[in-house]
Amino acid sequence: MVALDNSTSLLGDAASAAFPVREVADPLVVHRLAETLAAPTNAPSLATRVVRRTPVHRPPTLRRPARRTIVHITAEYHRYAQTGGLAEAVAGLAACQVRAGEQVVVFVPLYPSVREVAPDLVPLAAPEDLVVGNRTESVRFYRHAVRGIGPQLIFVDAPGCFARAGLYGDGGVDYPDNHVRFATFAMASLLGIDRFLKGPVLLHAHDWHAALAPVYMRTHPAFMERFASTPAVLSVHNAGYQGHFGAGAMADLSLPPELWSVEAMEWYGRLNLLKGGLVYCDAAVTVSPAHAVELRTQEGGFGLHDTFRQLGDRLVGICNGINHGDWDPATDSQIAAPFTAADLAGKASCKAALQRAYGLPERAELPLIGMSSRLVGQKGFDIVLQSRQLGSPAVQFIILGQGEPRYHDAVSAMAARYPQGVACEFGFTDRLEHQLMAGADALLMPSLYEPCGLAQMHAQRYGTPVIGRRVGGISDTVTDADTGFLFDRYDAESLDGAIDRALAQFADPAGWHAMMQRAMARDFDWERSRTGYADVYRAAERQSLVPV
Repeated sequence: MVALDNSTSLLGDAASAAFPVREVADPLVVHRLAETLAAPTNAPSLATRVVRRTPVHRPPTLRRPARRTIVHITAEYHRYAQTGGLAEAVAGLAACQVRAGEQVVVFVPLYPSVREVAPDLVPLAAPEDLVVGNRTESVRFYRHAVRGIGPQLIFVDAPGCFARAGLYGDGGVDYPDNHVRFATFAMASLLGIDRFLKGPVLLHAHDWHAALAPVYMRTHPAFMERFASTPAVLSVHNAGYQGHFGAGAMADLSLPPELWSVEAMEWYGRLNLLKGGLVYCDAAVTVSPAHAVELRTQEGGFGLHDTFRQLGDRLVGICNGINHGDWDPATDSQIAAPFTAADLAGKASCKAALQRAYGLPERAELPLIGMSSRLVGQKGFDIVLQSRQLGSPAVQFIILGQGEPRYHDAVSAMAARYPQGVACEFGFTDRLEHQLMAGADALLMPSLYEPCGLAQMHAQRYGTPVIGRRVGGISDTVTDADTGFLFDRYDAESLDGAIDRALAQFADPAGWHAMMQRAMARDFDWERSRTGYADVYRAAERQSLVPV
């Protein structure tokens, strides 16, 4: 059974894992009030209280050692486990922090996909039993020792939780015990920090899967003393997915009954894990400035707008970045031909190769519009499927991604009906996305909401202007009539209006090439965002020293 102590670090000081992330399913209808449930009576009774911290200046006597470790806790990480942008975002930030001289450790569940990438994992200690509610899991920690400079990667092996076909579910259905799976991950990550890391740490949890880590730090008797002054930051990559579970989950997760309140984790008669993380973190980050504003509104807050408002200046929006080295058409070995802003000839070769690969006529004069995203309502497929442009002889479409069966079926039907103008690919890979960005003339992003998005940054790096809705990170990273074509209302008519503007611009080769070059000149490198996170970390460190 786990007994926390302060074991000697098994990781050492040198970084030895290379940096090379899922956003979960469609959001619930958050404005429908559920019938309030009675507070559970079988949850363990722990002495705790809900505290909203207020900033104070740090006394000199509380100054932290200069060298501390940034610890990311994430359900996904690029190359090892990925269903969407979460994996790439966390990996990009962690790698950038290492390049800036930070000590960085990342905790990730050990899914079967991890062993496919890293069959030579190194165990850090013998297995231990970890109790979460009424469930006992055998937990073991592994690291992946690879060449190159990058963050330390520690994989949490809990076979009863993660030795499954999917990350979050199978066959389009979420696993019913996801709350216990990720509670085990959060608790085990805290245990791993205590076991293997020397000195002070700053904990950075990502999305609802890791949101219990700040909660356990502040309320679980096994961790409260060890992490009493540890700053906790929570990143909200997609607030449409919050970790909603029934009231009975309180006992399943070893949560004290005091947390069943509207001030803590109760949300319309349900347990809300993301809300708990927001209550107990010292600072919260979402992935674009525009989305930080949207989250504070009733229309854009997914039922948590009051919680986001109460965070005040502890909620900050920082745009995600991309690794310019990974997304560079001049050096990309995955595309048909290299090209640069000064010499765009290779772009035409990439377009022809893409048309051949998807069975579309090789016609350079036809604009080719690509779409790379999960096939879910959030990404705008409801209005895409209503567009009068689908099936038009004047434009070609390629749709790349995977998601809900209803959208798979609808897109497949369109491709079958218009084989000369619509193609689709549901076997998403990194290589296919690179090829799409290099060969498409424009990228379609008509999102219902978009916290940040990475595809629009990838596209602009490859001289591919963006046709997108003016929401969240799209509005922060695409400039209308300069590097793309934006629209406001969420309907097919507005989408078609933006596509019409793009087609008119495409008909002017000189103007289109100038737009491509402006897009390729945009700076989306992670270094641009890293300094913003450094400011957030400093604020969280001050906040974590407020007595509770």
